Amino acid sequence: MSKLQHGSSDELETIRRKAVYHFAPILLREALLRLCRMSGGESLDRFEKAMVEKIDQSVGEDADFSDMKEFATEQLYACIREARSSPDMTPPVEDVKSRRTHGRSEEPGTLEDQLQKGLEDSFPASDPPAVVSTAIPGRTKKRVGGELSP
Repeated sequence: MSKLQHGSSDELETIRRKAVYHFAPILLREALLRLCRMSGGESLDRFEKAMVEKIDQSVGEDADFSDMKEFATEQLYACIREARSSPDMTPPVEDVKSRRTHGRSEEPGTLEDQLQKGLEDSFPASDPPAVVSTAIPGRTKKRVGGELSP
């Protein structure tokens, strides 16, 4: 027989609190990891800001409410830190415009002409190989017995 069906109000409230205490951090952590996989760090930043504002704006009559808000904020930061360090975190998308050379054309024909000109300007691509002798100067030594003699 389940307490959910036949329990008193106090028993149900106790079970509800235990469930929230146990499962809320797990659910938040998983939700943040999935958010990171799908959208990356920028979404996580927006989420963090929105949740901190929600916590700050919350009002309650409990004598410990300000401490509860502080604890909730600390828990949020811990979950976000964990999500940021996850290997599943999607890396931020690089801004292509920041890598482009100023004044660079986007037209394929112009890019091809610029490439060809760069190749022609750099010909030959390197200095010719140097001829290096590996021989050691001097005469050969004669082997006498098991030793070399000069």
